[in-house]
Amino acid sequence: MKIVAICGAGIGTSAILKVNAERVLKRLDIQAEVTAADLASLATAAADAQVILTSPELVDQIGQTFADVIIVENYFDTAELSRKLEAALG
Repeated sequence: MKIVAICGAGIGTSAILKVNAERVLKRLDIQAEVTAADLASLATAAADAQVILTSPELVDQIGQTFADVIIVENYFDTAELSRKLEAALG
């Protein structure tokens, strides 16, 4: 399974989201490759992804995708991330 965390530049908030998603997935015992990407490279980075993690501000810019898009309000709230990942993947 592939999960892509995105933000505007692909080096700040997406990296934080990637690390927190990896922690949550480990707790949920779900195997997945999590990568961080910027919005400009999303089409390539998420071409084979099952899930895209993003903020409410970027969701309209994602475009067409076959992946489930999970909107994360607070990148530091692992309880929110856990709830949303479990609902999408469980």
